[in-house]
Amino acid sequence: MSRLNPQQQQVLAARVNYFRDLGVFDFYRRGDAIVDSDDSAVNPDNVSIAVTDPDEIMPKKQSTVQVDDLLSEQQSVISPAERGDALRLIQEDIGDCKRCPLAFAGRHTIVFGEGDANARLMFVGEGPGADEDAQGRPFVGRAGQLLNNMITAMGLKREQVYIANIVKCRPPQNRTPEPVEANTCSQFLFRQIDVIRPEILVALGSTAATYLLGGKSSLSALRGRIHEARGSKLIVTYHPAYLLRDPRQKKEAWADLQIAMAELGLKAPKRPIEE
Repeated sequence: MSRLNPQQQQVLAARVNYFRDLGVFDFYRRGDAIVDSDDSAVNPDNVSIAVTDPDEIMPKKQSTVQVDDLLSEQQSVISPAERGDALRLIQEDIGDCKRCPLAFAGRHTIVFGEGDANARLMFVGEGPGADEDAQGRPFVGRAGQLLNNMITAMGLKREQVYIANIVKCRPPQNRTPEPVEANTCSQFLFRQIDVIRPEILVALGSTAATYLLGGKSSLSALRGRIHEARGSKLIVTYHPAYLLRDPRQKKEAWADLQIAMAELGLKAPKRPIEE
């Protein structure tokens, strides 16, 4: 075994800070003594734990209280009038996030999400692209324009829905988020969902579907029916970026959106989704 290189030190420091945010302060490696620190932040230059794989570092169990229990209690007391403030508190909690490797991969802006805090319909994509990273808003590039057209075709305005992503920082070259990145960041998305409590979630693409449902399946196996995620009905469809590459699938995406419209009691003209 060898000591961590600088990149591994950053990854480990991000992981330790993430667990600290969850209230976990003691860490151990299999067969080793407990490693502890009273510092509020970990200096990567001082991390010198010898490990083969940083993923071996696991939190020592502190309590039987589960995060989902706390979220369930939280959402039961948040009134519609308080949801905007609750979302702002989540955004403040994220801060200048360095909890996962994406913080060190060239991101410019954390893209929190935007829309109506009391939206009945919420769209979840994969992650920010270059335009989103520059502006700090989700779905503002070409794929965002297509999503706007999809929303308009449903008889709604963008301001009436909520839009977010599985990860809030742009992955390099728009690659698919790694599991450690998505699992770390999606906890904040789940808190957003628990605050907004939308009637319908629309997963845009396979990555969003995977992390919202907690398992991987093909889009063909998931589309065309209603699932459940965090107390909301979940509908899976194609990501707008995919529809730009293969416009022939817009008809299928429109069929998925019509399922959402039926659940919401919306009646809109039957028309194709325009780019």
